[in-house]
Amino acid sequence: MAASDVPRSVLPIPHRAHVGLTTYDAKDPDTSYPPIEPLRPPAGAPNVLVVMLDDAGFGSSSAFGGPCETPTFERLADQGLRFNRFHTTALCSPTRQALLTGRNHHAVGMGGITEIATSAPGYSSILPDTASPLAETMKLNGYSTAQLGKCHEVPVWETSPAGPFRQWPLGSGFEYFYGFVGAETNQYYPALYDGVTPVEPSKTPEEGYHFTEDMTDKAITWIGQQKSLMPDKPFFMYFAPGATHAPHHAPPEWSAKYKGRFDAGWDAIREQTFARQKELGVIPADAELTARPDEISAWDDLPADLKPVLARQMEVYAGFMEHTDHHIGRLVDSLAELGILEDTLVYVIIGDNGASGEGTLNGTFNEIISLNGAAQLETTEFMAAHIDAFGTPAAYNHYAVGWAHAMDTPYQWTKQVASHFGGTRNGAIVHWPNGFQARGEIRSQFHHIIDVAATVLDVAGLPQPTFVNGIQQMPLHGVSMAYAFDDTAAPEARETQYFEMFCNRGIYHKGWTAVTRHSVPWEFHDALPALDDDVWELYDTSTDWTQARDLAAERPDKLAELQRLWLIEAVKYNVLPLDDRRIERFNSDLAGRPVLVKGNTQILYGGMGRLSENSVLNLKNKSHAVSAQVEIPDGGGQGVIIAQGGAFAGWSLYLHEGRPKYCHNLAGLNRFYVEADTPMPAGEHQLRMEFAYDGGGLAKGGLVTLYVDGDKVGEGRVEATVPMLYSGDETCDLGRDVGTPVSEDYTGTTSAFNGKIKWVQLDAGLNDNDHLITAEERFRIAMAIQ
Repeated sequence: MAASDVPRSVLPIPHRAHVGLTTYDAKDPDTSYPPIEPLRPPAGAPNVLVVMLDDAGFGSSSAFGGPCETPTFERLADQGLRFNRFHTTALCSPTRQALLTGRNHHAVGMGGITEIATSAPGYSSILPDTASPLAETMKLNGYSTAQLGKCHEVPVWETSPAGPFRQWPLGSGFEYFYGFVGAETNQYYPALYDGVTPVEPSKTPEEGYHFTEDMTDKAITWIGQQKSLMPDKPFFMYFAPGATHAPHHAPPEWSAKYKGRFDAGWDAIREQTFARQKELGVIPADAELTARPDEISAWDDLPADLKPVLARQMEVYAGFMEHTDHHIGRLVDSLAELGILEDTLVYVIIGDNGASGEGTLNGTFNEIISLNGAAQLETTEFMAAHIDAFGTPAAYNHYAVGWAHAMDTPYQWTKQVASHFGGTRNGAIVHWPNGFQARGEIRSQFHHIIDVAATVLDVAGLPQPTFVNGIQQMPLHGVSMAYAFDDTAAPEARETQYFEMFCNRGIYHKGWTAVTRHSVPWEFHDALPALDDDVWELYDTSTDWTQARDLAAERPDKLAELQRLWLIEAVKYNVLPLDDRRIERFNSDLAGRPVLVKGNTQILYGGMGRLSENSVLNLKNKSHAVSAQVEIPDGGGQGVIIAQGGAFAGWSLYLHEGRPKYCHNLAGLNRFYVEADTPMPAGEHQLRMEFAYDGGGLAKGGLVTLYVDGDKVGEGRVEATVPMLYSGDETCDLGRDVGTPVSEDYTGTTSAFNGKIKWVQLDAGLNDNDHLITAEERFRIAMAIQ
């Protein structure tokens, strides 16, 4: 049967048994069976490469007038199309789930990032089986499939080595995955997976390692192999760098190119970008530059000693983006060298949301500090003293809110603010030489991230499946964009789209937008108004491209109409109930989501590692103990027994020069050490660390006591502790400290424990008065068990 005749609405495609004469002897002349044909999509189905950057605003890339040079993006746009009214959801996990399913993000359980999932259907982070991913559809229709880079769609209680892996890429239709699972990763020390297997980078930062280069190498190799072995089989690749999400990590030579370019400040950069955007035609000549919000300082009002630090933050970010563009260029060039670029539909989506305002008003050298609500601890003096280290392996940096606003030029607000285009409008480029005739043109039809899946199926000649694996599917919510490829004047196929993120709400309908901003991303603890007290704005974007002129007072009838339409769409797609809790939703008990580890005790065993923060017992802000049964070799012990986090926040229990030692790394600002007086003797012993928390709130200090076989061997104070998060990507590991080192006593390569770890037990008190079994009691119990 020809590929075009294969029924494809039910997947997997049912096998058709042979009907006809069955002979006794295969040599019989009447023996006849049709040849086995490998599954392939319809003739003419192109290769598909979807590239999506992270945390890049509409006004960041030079392809859309921004200050960050992106020659690859410009080249693809000049040979293809720029879509200048393309939209995302304003946050990463929701945008990615919407891209990969073709459905609105609340309808597929992703109303926020996975770390703040709740039990409400629109916010659970659980992908319903009625919304099979695009990659699964492509694979079951004969495509090879691969994902590289960021995966932030896995429920946090399923991110451990035990899985389950249904929402990991290999369980979501991708046959190959190389990347990281979570919100972000250290570009020099990434927490990598090959499929579901943890792997380590092939070289060190000192040897030139950077994750974007590494994942590009893997992508080029995978495509070369796929075309070598199955040249007639098209591929679907989702290429999602961690760039340009924080930490902003760029090899020094890339940031050096931008030295001095941002000294004029974010207000001037906004004006310059705005002028270039008009010259390019990506915004109309009569567009207005929206005002800078009062919440963001004018550049001229900033302290003089802070400005060099802020300029350096942006130099690093620009270098990071150009470095990313360079490696995407390598990937595109590899397609040309294989002779398949013209037959490949390439989507480049410059950002999964607007530029990130999560770096706080002054930016940060170590983002983990601000994520723990302690941005005030990083003074201007501290950042100035470390200015040359921004972007290097010594930093975990993020730029200031003012730069995020400038990278969203000409629109209002930033990432997370789904009400306004600054949070949701991202430049998109489509390149497909054999698919359409237009070159270097702009398309202004209104589109959304959910439209990509529908477009891919459309150009591949594939129907939306009605059943996948026996389960009836909800229809795609997206519409194909292919109608506009060769018709700049085609009426837009998407007339309505709702938006919601952290209760920032908006709706687009036939040119009009009604929006209300409920919160801003850099104010975590501020009291929020009642939802019904939010002030709505109204814009006619057919005459006001940038949402600069609020017409709410002039057209209350139109505003009311759109508010009602927003509510209808919200009910339709599981947006309700609205939930503006932020800090509380990180608490799984308050959020109502599952936790992997229950109770107050967890036993880990030697050889375990790559345990995400949601995979181990939470020891923060409470008294706790860590006990380890170990064998010390002759000649003395050395190395890490257990460590969680890394150089930018975490803790470690280890042996240094044979002596037990504990380190609490307070977000890179201070390291507190407690060390035993004498080395541990050879043989089997129990090492125990008890932490008596001071209590009285979050981030308080406590007394650390070290024991060996129930005998006290050391004591000391930790004056303050990490209250909320050790890392977005670094893990808990036994027998070594993977990634960056918690302590300055060892490196990643010297952290390996030279003895044997039988088990490590974590015990957490619920409050300051909880009883923890003493070291002597624990030792006696352990000996009795053995």
